[in-house]
Amino acid sequence: MTTETNAAQPAEQQKRRKPVMAILTTVFVLAGIGYGIYYATVLSQREETDNAYVGGNLVTLTSQVSGTVTEIRADETQFVKAGEELVKLDPVDAKVALAQSEAALGDSVRQLRQQYANAAQYDAALAQRKIDLARAQDDLNRRAPLAADHTVSSEEVSHAKDSVENAKAALDVAEKQAAAAHAAIDGVDIPNNPTVLRARANFEQAWLSVQRNAIVAPASGYVAKRGVQVGARITPGQSLLSIVPLDQVWVDANFKESELRNIRIGQPAKLTADIYGGKVEYSGKVVGLGAGTGSAFSLLPAQNATGNWIKVVQRVPVRIELDKKDLAEHPLRVGLSMVVDVDTHNRDGAVLSAAPENKPLFSTEAFTQPMQDADKLADSIVRKNLGK
Repeated sequence: MTTETNAAQPAEQQKRRKPVMAILTTVFVLAGIGYGIYYATVLSQREETDNAYVGGNLVTLTSQVSGTVTEIRADETQFVKAGEELVKLDPVDAKVALAQSEAALGDSVRQLRQQYANAAQYDAALAQRKIDLARAQDDLNRRAPLAADHTVSSEEVSHAKDSVENAKAALDVAEKQAAAAHAAIDGVDIPNNPTVLRARANFEQAWLSVQRNAIVAPASGYVAKRGVQVGARITPGQSLLSIVPLDQVWVDANFKESELRNIRIGQPAKLTADIYGGKVEYSGKVVGLGAGTGSAFSLLPAQNATGNWIKVVQRVPVRIELDKKDLAEHPLRVGLSMVVDVDTHNRDGAVLSAAPENKPLFSTEAFTQPMQDADKLADSIVRKNLGK
């Protein structure tokens, strides 16, 4: 009896297992079908990478003139506005150069006044030489007929001819002197003479140098990488510090080359930052795909034409533009890590960017100097030396 019972138990267990196996098989099949549908409808329409970082403009502050730093008015982490004075240079040298250029401008006006006066004198001398020639010619014309009947001696006629020749020679000299005097002044008045305009330009350049001793921020943003110190002697173009406009940042997502197949310009993207976690999500869109892989533009590009070549998956940067509102609510810093998820469902967009519109992407008016003040000063100097 016990033997029969023991033999019946495996058969009973086998009978019980069949429905369970059928259920499990059905569950796995349905799960596989569900995953296949999910992959076909969702996962295959998205590309995701965590190899993404925040990029931005690092605006370098440089000087347009040389000088010695006397003041620094902003330090790292501080916010500055475009046009705000950040570094000040010792203005003494620039002011001396301005005074010299002012004197040179006044001197050029006075020299031209002298040239105009000389030209007037040469004109008067020329007119007198013409009168002298006409008088000598009339004298010769009167004496020549009288020489035939010996009323006038031949010696007097000869002297009259010599007087005419001398008058012609004097007239020729006077004409050349007058022409030389007028060569530098004809056609323009003193304020518009090239010599004065050149001196005026030098004066305005010196005036600009004085203004540029105050080095201003070219853009609004946060100060970073300050390298300038008080007392340092700086030269034009030397980097003083950097300004990072955090409202002008973007994300460079480095996708594998096999993941770029379906990515197009204009596709929407969702992004998260490690600094805020997955609860904070940014909206963005693809604005461009890189023109080459990262290794192609590296300092030491890979040498693939070798015998021990090993294939390495390449990555291409894809630029993502962030929503300004999201960026204002949760600011990002340059270099932060991001996770990017691009929705590739709509593939109507272009792979390569079109020609840009003929307008600046970034601009500044911080270096626009009001030249009206310099013009007024130059006009005043010219008028004063004209004697007006």
